[in-house]
Amino acid sequence: MTDTRGPQTQQYGAGGGALPGERQQPQQPAQPYHPPQAYQNAPQGAQQGTQQGGVRRPRTGARTTPRTRKARLRVAKADPWSVMKVSFLLSIALGICTIIAAAVLWMVMDAMGVFSTVGGTISEATGSNESNGFDLQSFLSLPRVLMFTTVIAVIDVVLATALATLGAFIYNLSAGFVGGVELTLAEDE
Repeated sequence: MTDTRGPQTQQYGAGGGALPGERQQPQQPAQPYHPPQAYQNAPQGAQQGTQQGGVRRPRTGARTTPRTRKARLRVAKADPWSVMKVSFLLSIALGICTIIAAAVLWMVMDAMGVFSTVGGTISEATGSNESNGFDLQSFLSLPRVLMFTTVIAVIDVVLATALATLGAFIYNLSAGFVGGVELTLAEDE
């Protein structure tokens, strides 16, 4: 059998090169790699579509509004400890707002004379010859209203914190079965 491929050089071993049947890459001097540029600076006569500095001008009919990136994420687990801490702080803030709102509402109603007018009507309706009737103004005094509102706010803090933590546990159980809530987040650029 005759070899028709012509003379071949075989480089095996320490000189290591291409295997038989592979092309050898020409040796190039070691230089830093420069990636190809998308918009090379064109010669002066060919600058119809480019400005100075190699930046391309947008076409007149091209869309110039920025694109919004979207990502679909899934809430797989809610950490019950962090849910408890956040719900506790939000419940305290809600309790403080409730106490302040009750105090402001009581002061506005007292300045308008609501308690004296309604109290007079109730004492006339419930009174008799021997007694004056029910005294609404002493029953709805500011300290008593604020005490009642504070008790309600403390109960609200305890219940809201417990329910939010329980809700995190229930969410984690249901997310294990159905995969959780999927969210689509968009980023405006």
